[in-house]
Order: sequence, then structure tokens, then C-alpha cells
Amino acid sequence: MPRPLDARALAALAANPGCRRRALLDGAGVDKGALAEALGSPSAAFGQSQFAIARGNTFESRVKSDGGTELLRLLHEHTGGEAPKDAAVPDLAAAGPEGRAARTALALREATAAGGWTLLDHPMLALEVAGSPAYLEPDAVVVAPDGRWTVVEIKSFPMIDAAADPSKVGAAARQAAVYVLALERVAGLLGDTPGPADRVAHSVLLVCPKDFSNLPTASLVDVRKQLSVTRRQLARLTRIEEIADALAPGASFALDRPAPELTETVESVPAAYAPECLAACELAFHCRDRARAVDAVTALGRGLRAELGGLGGLGGLGGLGGLTSVGAVLDAARGRAGDPSDPAVAALRRAAALRAEALEGAAAGGAVCR
Repeated sequence: MPRPLDARALAALAANPGCRRRALLDGAGVDKGALAEALGSPSAAFGQSQFAIARGNTFESRVKSDGGTELLRLLHEHTGGEAPKDAAVPDLAAAGPEGRAARTALALREATAAGGWTLLDHPMLALEVAGSPAYLEPDAVVVAPDGRWTVVEIKSFPMIDAAADPSKVGAAARQAAVYVLALERVAGLLGDTPGPADRVAHSVLLVCPKDFSNLPTASLVDVRKQLSVTRRQLARLTRIEEIADALAPGASFALDRPAPELTETVESVPAAYAPECLAACELAFHCRDRARAVDAVTALGRGLRAELGGLGGLGGLGGLGGLTSVGAVLDAARGRAGDPSDPAVAALRRAAALRAEALEGAAAGGAVCR
């Protein structure tokens, strides 16, 4: 059964838009964990344990109990405005994701017109990504009396002394930015006034357990930066149909195919591996092995790739010409390869010369001390 795109997958795609392999596999709903095993590679383990998921579900139920009274109190505490009273909690049930997305859009319109507090519990939002629809389900969306729509993210990691793990908050912000982008699309389709960017709050309410208890606390997280990056990166994704058209006739990712044939099909789709993939993609170990086999610069991280790309002035690896492997970069720096008139090659050789001077100076200083 195809796996639908979710907000975490979209956030990962936005972080690495150059990976056509992930874009195609996610767009086709391929189970990348099962695919990794069929290829003979271990599946990268990430995500929550079953215990953490159960604990998170219990905490979320507590936050939303009594019609979301505590959740609304936390939102009002951070945003002000009219004091919350009883909130409407509309039924969002419908047939299939398309039906649920349409029902959510209608509920948002009705709640905005009503001018009261409304809690949408697990609404369904639709977003087009690389020419294919993705259906997203945030924990909650609150409509305030002034008509503002606010995304609510409920996480089970704690806030200790009003602060949470920055890496976890960052991941939650990237995920929430996808929801905000989808909400802006809904506002635009409804022909909303004010505009979508004004209707949808760009600060999301992050709700977590307080200290070491199970009591909820919250913080507003500004996701404007993440929203801007996500919007730009998702727009850069090649349409999935274009990637699929480049496959050989009869190509398939069916897991029952012989491993050599499956490997050939997977390798025919370009990947953009970086160490960060280990925390976001089940195929990361497979792609890492292939990147290391060809000595790819990308295996050393996106930061280094960006620095090398910047030398050529074109970003990514476009400015490096043929310097896409570690060996080629080292040869260019040592004067054994590369065009000296190429700015990238000239910068690498200058850096190598400065390093050699620094090492000679350190060695000379050490000799004097002895």
C-alpha cells in the first residue's frame, strides 16, 4: 500500500530538494525502509519508539480534553486578545483524505465567520508538491475570535525551565512550517480577506510537558524563516512526472524483484546524499555507501558542499565543474589537476599554500622551543 507524504517527509524534502531519488520514492509512496532491506542495506533508524508514541498520544489527549480548555488557555496566555470561553469543536469526519480536506476548509470558513473560538482537532490539509498532492494532518488548528488561524504542535519532549532541546524545537518548527504553508493555500482558495499570509499566524503554539511532569506548558515559535525556506525549496523540486519519465521502460520499485535489478533501478535516479540524511531517510545507509564508493564530496556534508560550490560562484556543485570527488578536489589543491584560471581551483590552491605555510611555521616554532 503506498505511503502518503506527511509533514516530516516534506520537511526533509525541503531540506534536500536536490535529491530526485527521495522526491520520486516519496511521491510514489514507496516504503523506503522495506526498499533498503530489499537492496541488502540496513534501514536508517529514526523516529519515535512505540513507548514514546504511546506517551505522546496520552499527553495530547490530556491537552485537548474538556473541549481544549487548557490548550486555549495556553494560546490566550501567549497571544492575548479576547479571553477564551467554550470553544466549538466541529466534526471533521469525511470519506478519504480529499473529503476530509474539503470538510476542513469548510470548517475554517464557518469558524472564521462565526467570530468565536474554534478548535479543529486533527484537521486535514492539502498541499501540492512537485505536481502531486500531499495530505497533511497537524495536531490542531485554533481559530480565534479575530479570525486568526494558529497551528498547534503537541510534542512529548519536555520544556525544562521554559526551554526545550533546540534541535527538537527546530525539527518541530520545520514540520509546523509545512502546515502553515498548507493553511495559507486553504486561505487563498477561500478567497480570504485579509490575504492568506495575514490570516494564518506565522508563530505556532508548541505545547510540551512542563519540566518533569505531565502538565502542559507552551511557547510561541516564530516559523517565518522555516516557512520561507520550505516555500522556496519545495518550489525547486522537479515535478515527479519528469523524474519518472527519465526511468527506463518497465522500471519498477517492486520489492519482489531480484536485488541486482532493483539496485539498478534505484541507482538510475540521482541522489544527493549528505550525512544529515541519516536522521531523515531510511535509504541513507545505502546512499552513503554509494557516495563513499565514488569518493563524492557530498558525503562530507552540505556545509562543505556549499563552501566548495560558493568558490565557483554558482552554488551547490555547479561552480566546481569536474571537482565533485574528494580526490579531484585534493588534486586541484595540490596543483596536480584543474585549470588554474578556474576561480574554484585558484582558491583551493591558495588555501593549500596558506595551510602549508602555517604548518611550516608551527614546525619551526616547535624546533626553536626544543
